[in-house]
Amino acid sequence: MSKLLKVKCLLTIFAAVLLIMPSSLFAEPSGKLIIFHAGSLSVPFDAMEKAFEAKYPKVDVLREAAGSQACARKISDLKKPCDLMVSADFKVIDKLLIPTYADWNVRFATNQLVLCYTDNSKYAKTINTKNWYKILQKKDVVWGHSDPNLDPCGYRSLMVLQLAEKYYKKPGLYDAIIANRPQANVRPKSVELISLLQTGNMDYAWEYLSVAVQHKLNYIKMLDKINLGNYKFDDFYEQAAVKVTGKEPGTFMDIKGGSCTYGVTMIKGAPNEEAAVAFLEYLLDPKGGLKILKDMGQPPFIPCRVPTAEMKTSLPAKLQSKVKVKN
Repeated sequence: MSKLLKVKCLLTIFAAVLLIMPSSLFAEPSGKLIIFHAGSLSVPFDAMEKAFEAKYPKVDVLREAAGSQACARKISDLKKPCDLMVSADFKVIDKLLIPTYADWNVRFATNQLVLCYTDNSKYAKTINTKNWYKILQKKDVVWGHSDPNLDPCGYRSLMVLQLAEKYYKKPGLYDAIIANRPQANVRPKSVELISLLQTGNMDYAWEYLSVAVQHKLNYIKMLDKINLGNYKFDDFYEQAAVKVTGKEPGTFMDIKGGSCTYGVTMIKGAPNEEAAVAFLEYLLDPKGGLKILKDMGQPPFIPCRVPTAEMKTSLPAKLQSKVKVKN
């Protein structure tokens, strides 16, 4: 057989193989990709959306930002279609979505709590790391936080106050500070407080450090022992606990303190699994989504983490190389 004939035969065989192989192996992701994510991720995920859509122009990323518990309940209670859920607290995914609505949970970034303010806030020129808790007790000061039942930043804000009472050894400090915060100052998600700060309707608000950096807010950094930002102090953080609404209406669950850890999962029966996996490949890439987070003041885990080898093997094959097993 001549070389030319051999080449023709091989090309014919290759073409036949292509015809019988699933087109999904070669198809570019397309269609709508629905992502529910924590409000604190709005700015970096806006940048990720633009970068991802530039890489995959056939995909239309549809994002809904809300408190992480609210995002989870859109899936569990309202049965809204969703491909990916990204939580500011990985425990929300564990408690509200696994095992019924999701199989795994990748931890991809951390954060810490800070007290934000503007140049026009009362006592802006005198507040510091040593007197902030005294300032928040002043009757002429307006301060707030997000709803602990809807947003992890809300219950983490309360945890910081509980830990401050223990660290500074001032019994009753938590109650004294909360007494100066009317319920009207509790908003559904932490990023809603930013406009109140910027318009002068609120003097101080608890936010994540990344949010403060992204919105160019003034902020007081808390000590590592109370800011929920250093996993080395998890034993101390666990002394704080906040009761929040549970999986079923009328039920409650206690959330224990712990270092801020963000989690992401793909919902079972995701409407666009192909695009969801492609986005996760981008999100968990140190040169992709993780770089955007780092550049915007939010430290990523590199590589990202899952707690068990079993969970790692349950991930889509394309993602397994992007995570390590670490509890």
